[in-house]
Amino acid sequence: QVQLAESGGGLVQPGGSLRLSCGASGRILRINTMAWYRQAPGKQRELVAAITRGGSTNYPDSVKGRFTISRGNAENTVFLQMNSLKPEDTAVYYCNAGVQDTITYIEHNYWGQGTQVTVSS
Repeated sequence: QVQLAESGGGLVQPGGSLRLSCGASGRILRINTMAWYRQAPGKQRELVAAITRGGSTNYPDSVKGRFTISRGNAENTVFLQMNSLKPEDTAVYYCNAGVQDTITYIEHNYWGQGTQVTVSS
């Protein structure tokens, strides 16, 4: 089993910044792509940012230039730096990781519990 734990959410004013963190623990051989998704009330979950093991990143146009995803030196951590936040960024943010199992070598997809980000004055 693998657990993902997010932290760093909270309330911030428009134009402000937040940094989200996510750490993976458990039966991990290797973590491939890590990503952040978000889900606002009444909307579908959407990709916010993704980063491959090699460091390639992907962002939707809605956050490009404002959000930056990065991986820690330990490789089992991922961060999301969010700048110039807007009220429409308000959502629950979820960490996601593709993890290869130590015994089966099969990759499974895992989700964190989510952390609330609220952008409001």
